[in-house]
Amino acid sequence: MASEPTGVRLQKVIATAGVASRRAAETLMRNGRVTVNGAVVSTMGSRVDPETDDIRVDGRRVVLGGKRRYLLLNKPRGVVTTRDDPQRRRTVMDLLSGVRESVYPVGRLDYDSDGLLLLTNDGDLAARLTHPRHGLERVYEARVRGVPDAMALKRLARGVMLDGRRTAPATASLVRAGQGLHGNQAVVRIIITEGRQRQVRHMCQAIGHPVMRLRRVRIGPIQDATLRLGQFRDLTPGEVTALRQAVASEAPLAGPTTPTAHSRKPAAGEAPASSRRSAVTQRGSERRRTPDGRRREPRAKRGGRP
Repeated sequence: MASEPTGVRLQKVIATAGVASRRAAETLMRNGRVTVNGAVVSTMGSRVDPETDDIRVDGRRVVLGGKRRYLLLNKPRGVVTTRDDPQRRRTVMDLLSGVRESVYPVGRLDYDSDGLLLLTNDGDLAARLTHPRHGLERVYEARVRGVPDAMALKRLARGVMLDGRRTAPATASLVRAGQGLHGNQAVVRIIITEGRQRQVRHMCQAIGHPVMRLRRVRIGPIQDATLRLGQFRDLTPGEVTALRQAVASEAPLAGPTTPTAHSRKPAAGEAPASSRRSAVTQRGSERRRTPDGRRREPRAKRGGRP
């Protein structure tokens, strides 16, 4: 009998320490930037003992048990959502003046978009917030070219094909429409529960209304219309609790929207479907027997041979 694996997955330790998200931790491992007791570890799923092993990223020791920090940033356009950028562009970390904890972005918000972004060093919560099975809502306001009609909005809500896979059901509504410098345009509010790369932009492009400007206005229960672009603040204890509750369970699977023969609720005084089927079967069985209990012989079909 195989023994149970011991220790904790290395990428989880790195994320829990607030060095990077689990996905980014895996990239660090693949790039040979993670060592355990002096040896480079690049195998995914490697397990360590954070109490006794010397774990380092880029030569810096990974330490658990530090202060947890939860930040809300209103990211402006022209800023990269990453800790380090090879092209030396301005990153969200450059906006966090005075923050000593090693926080990292939760999810992504593309370079050309602005709006709310969470940053934390709580790896477990970050993993839950970004996993699609929890169905955390992200609300965007997209200014698009032209004015989408009801059918176009319905397509967004049903989902569109991106890279051979349909997007999950969403909510789409028209906020306002008018005349702009480049002709007719509209603001559309879109609520999604998955975070594919540049998803909202690709969705709007797919219905023929390309995005001119995109802003994220809510993440789950977190919103703040008073937070200025480029500014950040700590989440309140109540907001952190609300976030945890929002991802405490998995999102329900989509089911049928109309009752079926197998799912219809019986009316008052009506027997369940299973009981009704049993009764029909029993009556049919009784009709196939003679008064003295013997089984009737089947009749020959009309026009058939005797």
